[in-house]
Amino acid sequence: MHPNILGTTIHPTTYHYTTALILGWAARAESRTVCLANVHVVMEAFDDPAYQAAVNIADLVAPDGMPLVWILKLLGHDVKDRVYGPTLTLRVLEAAAMQEVPVGFYGASAEVLAAMITTFRRRFPGLDIVYACSPPFRNQTRDEDEAVVRDINASGARILFVGLGCPKQERWMHQHKGRVQAVMLGVGAAFDFHAGAIPQAPSWMQERGLEWLFRLCVEPRRLWKRHLLHNPRFVILSILELLGLGKQDRA
Repeated sequence: MHPNILGTTIHPTTYHYTTALILGWAARAESRTVCLANVHVVMEAFDDPAYQAAVNIADLVAPDGMPLVWILKLLGHDVKDRVYGPTLTLRVLEAAAMQEVPVGFYGASAEVLAAMITTFRRRFPGLDIVYACSPPFRNQTRDEDEAVVRDINASGARILFVGLGCPKQERWMHQHKGRVQAVMLGVGAAFDFHAGAIPQAPSWMQERGLEWLFRLCVEPRRLWKRHLLHNPRFVILSILELLGLGKQDRA
């Protein structure tokens, strides 16, 4: 049985294993979902059982945040590093280019999407990008959603990078598993980072689990409430769980 943190399943894994798994599924044209969990994902799941179920049923839930890596180590798992969405994106794209696996992108604004694709085409000349869509921010109608599914499947994309942000992207992937014939990989802010729309935290901050602070400074209006609500509760609840004080009640 895989470990869980505050009720959310986390698979102790690596970049190498995750990339190989995704490419293997893609080669067989399997409909799979891959979630990258951080404190935000775990706490959204803690507060919403339906969302937690959607994450837990994913084919792979990798530890994207350093606090999750630290907890996995305390639980006795040999985890050396996190599986960071923007870095995993590059590794999967490199492997896809080498193995001639067609890929697609779903999410972000049209401007961000175009800038990101330009970057990827330059960095990976052999990459076969067969699909790209910037969906509306409103909820789509059933007809619109069915059209999206048809377009993705018709494109032949075998790996679909989904950049809708948490918790929307995990819900979207869960709802489309079995319908979209591709490996769906939720990478969140990776679209903005690789498009150059938002700067990434320096490596020393990432390694110390301080990326949240950097992003809060960059986007205070959008992120202050998330971090004020989630981070202190995550620390307290995780400590209580590690001390064996029982399953924590949702507040």
